[in-house]
Amino acid sequence: MKGRVNRFAAMVATAFLVGWLHGPVSAEQRQVPEDIAEIKLSFAPIVKRVAPAVVNVYASRVVQQQSPFLDDPFFRRFFGGRSFGGPTQRVQRSLGSGVIIDSTGIIVTNHHVIAKASEIKVALADRREFDCDVILTDERTDLAVLRIRDFEGTLPFLEFADSDELEVGDLVLAIGDPFGVGQTVTSGIVSALARTKVGISDYQFFIQTDAAINPGNSGGALIDMNGGLVGINTAIFSRTGDSSGIGFAIPSNMVQVVARSAESGAHVRMPWIGVRLQAVTPDIAEGLGLSRPRGALVVDVRKGSPGARAGLTTGDLVLSIDDVAIDDPSAFNYRLATKGIGTEARIGVLRDGKQYAATLPLEGAPETVPRDEIEIGGMSPLAGARVVNLSPAVAEELAHDGNTEGVIVALVADGSAAAEAGLVPGDVVLEVNGRPIDTTRTLEDACSARLRTWEIAIERNGRTIRTRFRG
Repeated sequence: MKGRVNRFAAMVATAFLVGWLHGPVSAEQRQVPEDIAEIKLSFAPIVKRVAPAVVNVYASRVVQQQSPFLDDPFFRRFFGGRSFGGPTQRVQRSLGSGVIIDSTGIIVTNHHVIAKASEIKVALADRREFDCDVILTDERTDLAVLRIRDFEGTLPFLEFADSDELEVGDLVLAIGDPFGVGQTVTSGIVSALARTKVGISDYQFFIQTDAAINPGNSGGALIDMNGGLVGINTAIFSRTGDSSGIGFAIPSNMVQVVARSAESGAHVRMPWIGVRLQAVTPDIAEGLGLSRPRGALVVDVRKGSPGARAGLTTGDLVLSIDDVAIDDPSAFNYRLATKGIGTEARIGVLRDGKQYAATLPLEGAPETVPRDEIEIGGMSPLAGARVVNLSPAVAEELAHDGNTEGVIVALVADGSAAAEAGLVPGDVVLEVNGRPIDTTRTLEDACSARLRTWEIAIERNGRTIRTRFRG
C-alpha cells in the first residue's frame, strides 16, 4: 500500500514539474517518477507565484426585517405594522473569494457573492484592504467583475488558460478563503468536464474537481499546473454543507466572455439564434436511430432568425459545433457563448438519417419593439412591479425561455404589493380583469382603476396561473 501511495505522489509531483518548466504536458510526455528525488517535489513554487492574485471578498447589504408579530393575523389586523412591530433594518454579510485578472485591480468573483451588496471590500493576500465598485454582474453566468476603488500602482494577477485543453485526470489547485479562516490551497484532479445538470446558472457547463471546496471558496481560483486560471470555483455538491469531493468551477473560457464585456462597458450579450432546443431522451434517440442520447433537438425556429438563415428546421438534431460534440442544449449554448457575437459557427446536423454541415451566424438578440420600461403604481396587486415590453433582446437578458411578445416583469420592489402578491421577475402578464395585455402602457392603464376585486393571469415557466385578489 505504501508503495502505491508513493507512486501516486510521485506522479502528481512529476506532472507539476514538467508543466512548470516546459509548458503544457502532452499525453506522450506524461511519465511515472523513477527516483526518490522526484517524489520530494512540491506544489510550493506555483502556489507562491499565483496565491497573491487571489483575494477575499466581503460584501454587505441592508435588508428589511419584518417583526415576527406581523406573521400572526391577529396582530396584523390590529396593528398593521404601523404602530407596533414595524420593519427594522439589519446588515447582512457574505464572504467569498475573488481573482485579480488585471494589474490595475480588476477582480472576478461570483455574482451570488456580491448580489445586492451595498458595500464590497476585498482583502489581499498581504492583508491590505480596499473598497470595490461593481463594474458588471451577470446572474445568468453567476459571475461578477469588480474594480478596486481609487487604486494606484500594480497588483499581481492571473492569466487565463484555455479551459478546453483540460482533460479528466489533470491536476488542479483550488485557492480561496473557506469558512473565513484565511487563504487556503487544496489540490486534486479534474473529475469530470462539461457537467450540465448542476442547476447553478443558466449557462451550465462546469469543471468538476475533487480539490476541496467549502463555503467561502466561491469566486476563488482553479489553477492548472502551468499557473493559469482555468476556472472560478462556484459551488459544491454536499449533504452537510462541507466539501464531499464534488466541486464545480465555471470554465475560464466563459469567464473571459464576462471579463471582455466588463472591459467594453456593456452588459453580457450572448449569441441569439432564434431556435428552441430540447434534450434528447432515450426514446427520442431510439427513434432517430442513435446508439445513445446525444445532441440538441430543434423544436422551433423563429422566422428570419440566424437559425432559420442557417437552414435549421424543426426536427433537426445538432450534433456538433466546430467539430466539438454536443451532448445537450446546455453544451450547445455554452459553445456559442464562448465564441461570441460577430463570429460564425460550423454546426453538424442530422436530418432524416443524413448528416450535413451548416454555417450559423452568431448575432445579438434584436430589440424588435421599444422596451418602454415603467413601474406600475396605483392600488392594484401589481403595484411595485417594473415591467418592459418583450423582445428577443429582453428575453435573452432576463433568461426568459418562451414567447418573446407581451409584457414581462423585470423587477419587483421589496415590500410592494406585487411582492406580496407573489410576482417574480420573469413573469409574463397575460390579462388583468379579462383585458389582454400586449404593451406596458396597456398594463399601466389596466392597473390604474380602483377596484375591490382583481383577477390577474400570468405565465410562469410555461404555465398559465390565474389568481383573484381582494382589495
